[in-house]
Amino acid sequence: MTRNAVKTGEPIGERIIVTGRVLDDTGRPVPNALVEVWQANAAGRYFHKVDQHPAPLDPNFTGTGRCLTDENGVYHFTTIKPGAYPWRNHDNAWRPAHIHYSICGVNFLQRLVTQMYFPGDPLLAIDPIYNGIRDPEARKLLIATYDHSLTQPEMGAGIYLRPGGVRPSPDPA
Repeated sequence: MTRNAVKTGEPIGERIIVTGRVLDDTGRPVPNALVEVWQANAAGRYFHKVDQHPAPLDPNFTGTGRCLTDENGVYHFTTIKPGAYPWRNHDNAWRPAHIHYSICGVNFLQRLVTQMYFPGDPLLAIDPIYNGIRDPEARKLLIATYDHSLTQPEMGAGIYLRPGGVRPSPDPA
């Protein structure tokens, strides 16, 4: 996602390398699953005409991308850590930093739409979408963790989203 909109320079913000693994309901990897992602830029603004948040747009970052999982269900992409942003859900409402996911398995009927959040974000406590998941253990599965083994020097910090706590074994490089 850091290269598909470059016009005049590099995207602005902290680079992160995101990886995860898509598993079916029995815990088996889903190869060739389509993983589509979209997010706000580092300032908390979406590259969309409806987004009127006064934060700056980044001309070198659209915040959208897609990839396929490998034979082990593993995906990875490089992006910019998104910023929090205001929304009009209630008075003084702010969304925590997050990345949206749409994951399609073998067909469009096997689709999951979800979000990935970042650890320690104080806005999680007041986010109605995150807190709409009643089970606290299930909510924890939406929070990425830092993984130094995924970090690439001079490129980006490694972030891992674990499905049910399972760590991918192949190197995502």
